[in-house]
Amino acid sequence: MEFAEPESPAASPPPLRRLRTNRGAEYALPLFLPVYHRRLAFVPVETWEDRYGVEGCIINAFFLYKDRELRAAFGEGLRLRDYVGLGGLLMTDSGAFQGFARPLLLANADIVRFQEEIGTDVASPLDLVTPPGDKRSVAERKLEATLRRVREAQGLVSDSILAGVQQGGRFLDLRRRSIEGLLDCGVRYVAIGSLVPFFNRNHDLAFVGEVLRDARQVSGPEMPIHVFGAGDPVEIPFMVALGADVFDSSSYGHYAKEGAYMTPYGALREPDRLAAGEYTCGCPACREAEGPAAVFEETARLADHNLWTICETMRQVRAAVAGGSLPSMLQTVLARHTEWFPESKLRESWDALHD
Repeated sequence: MEFAEPESPAASPPPLRRLRTNRGAEYALPLFLPVYHRRLAFVPVETWEDRYGVEGCIINAFFLYKDRELRAAFGEGLRLRDYVGLGGLLMTDSGAFQGFARPLLLANADIVRFQEEIGTDVASPLDLVTPPGDKRSVAERKLEATLRRVREAQGLVSDSILAGVQQGGRFLDLRRRSIEGLLDCGVRYVAIGSLVPFFNRNHDLAFVGEVLRDARQVSGPEMPIHVFGAGDPVEIPFMVALGADVFDSSSYGHYAKEGAYMTPYGALREPDRLAAGEYTCGCPACREAEGPAAVFEETARLADHNLWTICETMRQVRAAVAGGSLPSMLQTVLARHTEWFPESKLRESWDALHD
C-alpha cells in the first residue's frame, strides 16, 4: 500500500488531536474501532492487537444487556475489558440501530447506567436513528428526543465519557441545531449519527462534507468527532480531512460476506486487478494465499484482509496528518479510485466541496 511522496508543506501541520478518557488513558486520533461481537468469528479478537494493530473496539451494549446470564455476570463484578479481552479504548453502543428496526422495550437511563457500570470508556445514549428519507417534522422530533436523552445521560456517567449523538437527518440546519444543543449539554465527545447512508450513495461526499465541516466549525478544534458506522478505507481519509476523528464499523465482515475485497481505493469484487498487478497488498492473508483468486475463495480470509486494510489505511492517514501530507494522499486515492470506478461521485463531490 503505497502513496505518492508528498510535497513539502508550506507550514508545520497542527498536532494530532488526542482523546483522554476519564480513567486517564490517552489515544492519538484519528482512530478506528472495529465492531466486536463474539458471533463475528471471522477474525478472532485475540489476534486484533498483534495482527492488525487495533487500538480499541466498539461493543453493542444492548446485546450484552439483553443476555440475562451475561448481565448477571456483569452484576457480580465482570468488567467489559475482561469480557472482551482487548486493550485500548472501549466504546459501547446503546442499541439505537436495533431500535430503528424494532421496539427495544428499553429505557435510555437503564442502558446508559449499564454501560457505566460495566466499565466502558465511551458510553452512548439511546438516540433516535434518522435515515435520509425522514421528512423534516420527523427529523426534528427525533433530534429533540435525542437531545433530551443526552441531557439525561450526562447525569448518569462519571467514569465514562458520554458520546453526544448528532441527529437531524438530511437537514443541515437541524444538524447544526443538534450540535449546538449537544454543546449546551456540555458533551466532550460528538458522534455523528445517520450519516454513512449518504456516502453509500455512490461515494457521494456532498452532504457528508457539509455536515462534517459544519460540525467541526461549531464544536471547535479540539472536540473528538466520531462518525458512527464509517469503515470503508476509501472514505476514511476524506472524512478525516473534513474534520472527523473516530470511526467504527463491522464492514470488514459484511464486505467479506458479500465477496468484497477492500483496498484504499475502493472495494473489488473480482481478483482481475490483483492478478494484473495493479494493486499489491502486504497483509498476512494475502501473503499466505496461493494467488489473488484464493483470497476471494474464503470469507474468513477476506475478512482477515479487510480488517488489516482498514487498520493500515488508518495508520497511513494518521502519518499523513502528522506529516502534513494528507492532501497529497487524497489526490493519489482520487486518481486510482476514478480510474477503477468511473461512475463514482467521489471526485466530483470532493471537487465541489472546494469550489
